[in-house]
Amino acid sequence: MASDDQIIKVVGDRFCVPYTMELLVKRKIQSFSNAHYDVFDTTGNVLLQVDGGVWNLHKKRVMKDPSGLPVVTLREKQGLSWKQQWLIHQGESSERNHFLCGVQRSSALQLKNNLDVYLASNCKEADRDFRVTGSFTSLSFKVRRGNSIIAEVSHNFTWGSCKGKDNFKVKVYPEVDYAFIVALIVIMHENDAA
Repeated sequence: MASDDQIIKVVGDRFCVPYTMELLVKRKIQSFSNAHYDVFDTTGNVLLQVDGGVWNLHKKRVMKDPSGLPVVTLREKQGLSWKQQWLIHQGESSERNHFLCGVQRSSALQLKNNLDVYLASNCKEADRDFRVTGSFTSLSFKVRRGNSIIAEVSHNFTWGSCKGKDNFKVKVYPEVDYAFIVALIVIMHENDAA
């Protein structure tokens, strides 16, 4: 869990709450070129939505708040890389001064889908800031900062999963940026589908 005196803010303060937050993330493939994510709180209120192409040449996802304003944009870094790198920027920007963090596979040959996250302030990428650890047998995973678990994601397999509909239950610990965690869910699923 995140310590009480430390807020883990990547996207913004408004996505950090002082209590454990339970979320439901619903993913639906709408067509061969489009997938959509809806993020709900426990009362059914839409908190975030993510849109973007599934099999586009340039993978790009835009996360929006309930009013439709862009929160962050996720882009797969182009180039020949075995690490499948993603860049997260504020709003719909791709400018360097709006860069929040980079996410990449931990290694090229891995049975589990693990990701390393480097914040914009970590220019050298010597030590990762966060680690996402998955499992070979499911889409469930945990997000860690050092040895502390800051979020847990469990995939609920249903027959709808076979039809392109997935549900994820998410537990985000106090003072952790839930928009950042949702961005990691999208990236984790994109890497898993690749």
